Amino acid sequence: MATRKPDSAVRKPARKASKTAAAVIEIDAAAHPPLGMPPQAFLRQYWQKRPLLIRNAFPGLQSPLQPEDLAGLACEEGALARLIQYDRTRDHYSVRHGPFAESDFPGLPRQDWTLLVQDVDKWDADVAALLPAFGFLPRWRIDDIMVSFAAPGGSVGAHVDQYDVFLLQAQGHRRWQIDARPNPPQGFRADAELKLLREFEPSHEWLLGPGDMLYLPPGVPHHGVAEDACLTFSVGMRAPSAAELMGDYIDTLAADADEALRYADPDLVAPRDPNEIDAAAMERVVQGLNALRMNDPDRLGDWFGRFITVYRAAGEVSAGGAPAPARIELEFALQQGATLWRHPWSRMAWRRAHAKGRAARLYVSGQEYALAAKDAQALAAAAELDLAAYSALSDAGRACVLELVAGGHYRLGHDDEDESDTFGDEEE
Repeated sequence: MATRKPDSAVRKPARKASKTAAAVIEIDAAAHPPLGMPPQAFLRQYWQKRPLLIRNAFPGLQSPLQPEDLAGLACEEGALARLIQYDRTRDHYSVRHGPFAESDFPGLPRQDWTLLVQDVDKWDADVAALLPAFGFLPRWRIDDIMVSFAAPGGSVGAHVDQYDVFLLQAQGHRRWQIDARPNPPQGFRADAELKLLREFEPSHEWLLGPGDMLYLPPGVPHHGVAEDACLTFSVGMRAPSAAELMGDYIDTLAADADEALRYADPDLVAPRDPNEIDAAAMERVVQGLNALRMNDPDRLGDWFGRFITVYRAAGEVSAGGAPAPARIELEFALQQGATLWRHPWSRMAWRRAHAKGRAARLYVSGQEYALAAKDAQALAAAAELDLAAYSALSDAGRACVLELVAGGHYRLGHDDEDESDTFGDEEE
């Protein structure tokens, strides 16, 4: 269809796929959640290759978040929230950005609107508890869990994402349509604030209930409409564009460049035309640029580790107002039963400094720390550190923990405390 029609038209049955094609992209995972198959089979057959509807990916799922919780979060300063409303008579979508006031919600209509909040896993520990189920993927590839609440008929329109996403139905029911054909049209409408598809012809259609999940690789057009009031959790991947990678890479090269490295032409001969930039000059330019490249794999790896652990969102980790405890105070607190909790915005990853060596780098929100591989691996995986985990680190690893505490990446707390209260609103 040339343009997005009112929802009543979209809900007509999509063109039916053959039974063979439907069987290829639909599975019941009740016996083997969340994928219904070994992770290796999923990665080999589906990851970035084809969509997969996974019934009972999370059997018996009870949503860890309620609509009123999401609305409250959308009112927080620093939360990335959007409210999208659809006008059926004009076939028009409008977008408002948060933070919102509590008074904004009671006046909303009974249908055709959606509230979306990004990075909910950073704000809500119960939502973050879903992430270990996706441990078959590199943790640094997972960007966030975005949660959307939709009133009946609520939708964000037919669109396409340039990253992998798992769409988990947490509450209520949402009808999903996708276009899984090769080379589907991906032109955008010129009359919408959102990047909505100008043409969308679904090849498959499903109704998802709580616990069902739809995996979509990049570039698959899709359109979801709430059948009733519903919550959908979108587990999205971080997939930097080539331009984003190149921009940061070049900035790093420029910052580290030796001023002594300059264009030089000791082989210069008298030119036939002094106004011409000849082939020899361009060859020297290429040589000059090549001299700046990160030919050292460790240097390149350090750049990428710093880059990929910086969030693209507004949340940042700060040291806070209180001074960091001294090492003796920190260790005493741990001995008394305290726990170090990682800041929800603190993103970590690690890399071996050499392919077979024991030296490693720990990357934390754009910073790097030289550690033994055992320590770097343990800290990257540690959402919290108790006395046993802290004691298992080397002396250098414990010193690194003290630096991370000073930087706000870990905070001391006790099991009877609320972790969100421990960190407060400093990420804003």
